Amino acid sequence: MSFLMLVWLSEKMPFFTYLLRCSDSKLYCGYTNNVENRVRMHQVGRASKFTRARLPVKLVFVEEHRDKSSAMRREAEIKTFSRKKKLELIRAK
Repeated sequence: MSFLMLVWLSEKMPFFTYLLRCSDSKLYCGYTNNVENRVRMHQVGRASKFTRARLPVKLVFVEEHRDKSSAMRREAEIKTFSRKKKLELIRAK
């Protein structure tokens, strides 16, 4: 499969923005195209330095997006939220 075909296919796949609650109750925000695999990678300490030191983690919020760029924009937006606003987001879903 060509590089251009892979790029086209990746733009057609849904992406997700997610929040994890770490063992110390801190919240971690990320994006992915495979939530199940990404959470598994976090759980074994291979996805992020932040979560590696705070295992285990629990998936507490997922939001689907039509493409990678919108998932990344939402991740950036959520990262600017206060803890209180992140918790409200989790409760609302």
